[in-house]
Amino acid sequence: MLTPDTSKIAVIGLGYVGLPLVVEFGRILPTVGFDIDVARIEELKTGEDRTLESSTEEIASAEQLQFTNNLEDLRDCNTYIVTVPTPIDTYKQPDLTPLRKASKTVGKVLSAGDIVIYESTVYPGATEEECVPILENISGLSFNKDFFAGYSPERINPGDKQHRLPSITKVTAGSTPATANFVDMLYARIITAGTHKAPSIKVAEAAKVIENTQRDVNIALINELAIIFNAMDIDTIDVLEAAGTKWNFLPFRPGLVGGHCIGVDPYYLTHKAESIGYHPEVILSGRRLNDGMGAYVANQLIKAMLKNHIQVLGARVLVMGLAFKENCPDLRNTRVVDIVSELGEYGVSVDVHDPWVDATQAWHEYKIKLTETPEARTYDAIILAVGHHEFANLSIKTLRQFGTENHIFYDLKSLFPADDSDLRL
Repeated sequence: MLTPDTSKIAVIGLGYVGLPLVVEFGRILPTVGFDIDVARIEELKTGEDRTLESSTEEIASAEQLQFTNNLEDLRDCNTYIVTVPTPIDTYKQPDLTPLRKASKTVGKVLSAGDIVIYESTVYPGATEEECVPILENISGLSFNKDFFAGYSPERINPGDKQHRLPSITKVTAGSTPATANFVDMLYARIITAGTHKAPSIKVAEAAKVIENTQRDVNIALINELAIIFNAMDIDTIDVLEAAGTKWNFLPFRPGLVGGHCIGVDPYYLTHKAESIGYHPEVILSGRRLNDGMGAYVANQLIKAMLKNHIQVLGARVLVMGLAFKENCPDLRNTRVVDIVSELGEYGVSVDVHDPWVDATQAWHEYKIKLTETPEARTYDAIILAVGHHEFANLSIKTLRQFGTENHIFYDLKSLFPADDSDLRL
């Protein structure tokens, strides 16, 4: 009988979720970190992490950890944890391709008695309806007889050095009561904040997908309020600070909603809802509003430029920040690209500067050539789009030195007092 103490763990996918996981498990149990990206494996073997989630010292501390892209290195494992991305396609439908491929990979090495745990964000039912049949088909084994499944949704917050894997309560679930107990006890060995055993895999899947859906809807409300208040010439941040003096007012702020979770997960839930005959209204309305904020920001800037007699066609604009959030190199689903694209439609020349982002990745993902060092007194407008500490630590005078004599400074993140900027969201 497999127990947490006798587990040899394989983690499939070594991105923002998988790497911290293998590091924690690799300190206490034999652990194999598997990824199909050969370059990723080679850099991790040297202790380098391009996501900046795990330091060289932390990786080195996992003395029982092995990195590999060789499938044969997984055959001796008995506990498989899948942590691959679950994005959406161009039609905003769930793209389960990475999850299906990972399930096929695991199926090739699965043995009787093994347990497969999924951490990837999915809609309720996906683990047992999409992944388990693949495992059965490839392995030739029977579900809940020869092998078992678990689900423990990831809660990684990229760039957050305070809320890290061990300090975030872990939701766990299993396909049988015994499997649920195993999964819960396994994670309890690395999660200092404790675990919460859900009654079923579907409940755990649903819990994950609504965490970010709730945030998305709340931010959409604040974004809509910002649009209304801007039209009334009322500073939104002033309003939120005043309202925030009540103990139960939720402290959400307006802004772009991107990333691998908040801007994606609601579409997984709405996809499943529509498949069972229910058309979500509030969730999709919030998604449409948040997806349109990049265009709104660009249009607000264009209006301000026109009011200040700045020629729009051929104007130069500096966008500071490309990552989807501050102090993080993560470019997945960043909505800053919407601003860049919309300004391009007006014939504006846009330079993007982000000290956190890899220039090669920016070009590969979005065909954006990063500007390493913006020139002083060059830009007709400056948009502070991401609140990296490098930007927040600069004075408003220093930031405005990038602009021409007559320029617009749009403080999208409200990092500076209202009087210091020409526009705020």
